[in-house]
Amino acid sequence: MKRYGMKDMYSAGFYPFGTEEEKWAYWSKQIYLNRYDVEKGKPYLDLLDLVREKDYFVLTTNVDHQFELCGFEAERIFATQGDYGFFQCAKACHKKLYDNEKIVREMVRQQTDCKIPSSLVPKCPVCGGNMEVNLRCDQYFVEDENWEKASQRYHDYLVKNKNEKILFLELGVGANTPSIIKYPFWKMTSQCKEAFYVCLNVNEAWAPKEIRRKSLCINADIKYVFASLKGC
Repeated sequence: MKRYGMKDMYSAGFYPFGTEEEKWAYWSKQIYLNRYDVEKGKPYLDLLDLVREKDYFVLTTNVDHQFELCGFEAERIFATQGDYGFFQCAKACHKKLYDNEKIVREMVRQQTDCKIPSSLVPKCPVCGGNMEVNLRCDQYFVEDENWEKASQRYHDYLVKNKNEKILFLELGVGANTPSIIKYPFWKMTSQCKEAFYVCLNVNEAWAPKEIRRKSLCINADIKYVFASLKGC
């Protein structure tokens, strides 16, 4: 933070590092702290308690693996934006992802002066080019076979339940990527006769007038809302 003037982990993810050694020193720490050296989040655990016995499905733009870590069924999760736990070819020369836990831990262990050894810079085993974290940030994001299967399961779930009583529960979705969760939830709430929409967010909880009678918007911290619901 002192050297590069970083303010937070999100904006730091876009920093134009001068070398691959510096870049991976930062990213290995980012991945390690958010994906591997992390406890189960209480809001996730509370949410699981609320939906465990229901026919749920999770669509998430989060890339920290918390849903699976906290016990949500893997077959009921679609992490559409990727996963910190995988590397891919930076130019997507092939559609395969690579588990990165071992090398990330090694990068964290061996880095000094905000750099990793050059020998640890990950290279694509097919084209020999650079590797990237499997995050959707450009046209080279790899949607592998597991991604495709999860996408299909999500589609099948929506088709199966479009005429049933269904709750679209939007949690902490801001205006950064509204086309993935927010806008589709609004549209499906409008189109599905038995649908209802709930939005939990601090200072961004609202719904368009077209679905307001089928909506509940709560301007509050998710963790406090879930904790209160568990006590009911």
